[in-house]
Amino acid sequence: MPAPIKAFAFLISGLVLAFLVLTLLTNSQHIVQAKTFPVEIDLEDLLKNKCPVADGFDFPVGPPDAKGYYDAQPFGANYHLGEDWNGKGGGNSDLGDYVYSIADGIVVYANDAKGGWGNVVRIVHNIGAQNNPVYVESLYGHLKDVLVNQFETVKRGQAIGTIGNLDGFYLAHLHFEIRTNIYLGNGMGYSMNTSGYVQPTAFIKAHRP
Repeated sequence: MPAPIKAFAFLISGLVLAFLVLTLLTNSQHIVQAKTFPVEIDLEDLLKNKCPVADGFDFPVGPPDAKGYYDAQPFGANYHLGEDWNGKGGGNSDLGDYVYSIADGIVVYANDAKGGWGNVVRIVHNIGAQNNPVYVESLYGHLKDVLVNQFETVKRGQAIGTIGNLDGFYLAHLHFEIRTNIYLGNGMGYSMNTSGYVQPTAFIKAHRP
């Protein structure tokens, strides 16, 4: 094969590879999402029948107002899709502290998500009405212990887990997200695309009891 043709073929192969990698990264949340729920589960039907209407929102640590904690990495910093809540004592001083459901809702995921996530709990909340639901989802990551089960109904302020450090991989903290799109799966934790995510603190303050 002549050298110019070889060079052109190499260039095309590189462009195709780059496109495939970009496509994989762009759709990575959807790949995670596909593994999030058992195929046989009808999520809409589950929420319609079991998800209570939320009567207000509190913070996930030191409720109701996050007393004793601070947001160490706010939403949007370094493309962060949530907030990292740490105890004011620093280090691992908050390891094992309770994490609480921010509102009434139903647990749709409670499992070890592997990788950098560790144990994750996700809860769907209805901020609309029973006959006209509007759903949001809260995610609680890097948990040491999980104290709830998938499809369990929970109340605002109920302990759902404890703060972890992924067996020493991180200093102890809670990675916390609120999403307006409940179909994102576990997601990546960081992204330039914030569609479907909201700033947790601002959302909670706007939806106090």
